[in-house]
Amino acid sequence: MKKIGCIVFAIVSAALLFANGAKDTAKSLSSSDALTLEEGKLKVGVEIGYPPMEYFAEDGKTPVGFDVELANALGKKLGLTIEFIDTAWDGIFAGLDTNRYDVIISSVTITEERKAKYDFTIPYIGNGQSLVVRKDTSLSVAKPEDLKGLRVGYQAECTSDFFMDKQAANGLVFTPEEYDKVMNAFDDLKLGRCDVVCADALVSVSYISPADTPFKMVWQGTPDEMFGICLKKGNAKLQLALNKALEELIADGTLVTISNNVFAADLVSSVLNK
Repeated sequence: MKKIGCIVFAIVSAALLFANGAKDTAKSLSSSDALTLEEGKLKVGVEIGYPPMEYFAEDGKTPVGFDVELANALGKKLGLTIEFIDTAWDGIFAGLDTNRYDVIISSVTITEERKAKYDFTIPYIGNGQSLVVRKDTSLSVAKPEDLKGLRVGYQAECTSDFFMDKQAANGLVFTPEEYDKVMNAFDDLKLGRCDVVCADALVSVSYISPADTPFKMVWQGTPDEMFGICLKKGNAKLQLALNKALEELIADGTLVTISNNVFAADLVSSVLNK
């Protein structure tokens, strides 16, 4: 009887293991077929501190800005709820690597180096570098070469940082002032702690536009950088869905409307129609 009981127990155990294994396999297959990490939701990594692209409203809680409006519009197209996950820029790609979120929609410039590690959607807006000074400055700055000997503020580990590295490699001698957020660079410029800020032109627009601004833009480069949505390598299903939704937002004028809402100008058509 003991022997028979052991055999029955072994058969039942094997059946249970097989059933659980089948469930795990089905779950794994289901996950691999899923569009996003969590069904019905698109988790978006974003550095909320980069106005006018992504920043908090006056309540200090609600994300607003160009990338935020874009993400919400994409969510409507895809039938997905958007969840923004605020992440420091220096860790934003690591968060994508570890599946904290599905995508990064946070003014990510498409570069060859990044394309080697990640996939991108089609571009949704173009950008170039710019130089901003105080209106009351006595400095004569009209081009990057004029930065010689000056204190130049910019956000670390972004395209402005790469731009200034290139200037240094070409022999320009200046004092770098690196910041974790671009808004801190503009705060220090206002206080006279740096002489010039190098920043994305799309960002600088929001600082020079107010009637009472203490800043002025003295140089703007050609919009030779393209922003795209960044995904993990091989996430073709989501990439295809996002590209389709982006194309629809461009075709139906939604992207132009977002640009007008944020910049009070159409900054997308001339770049996307090239």
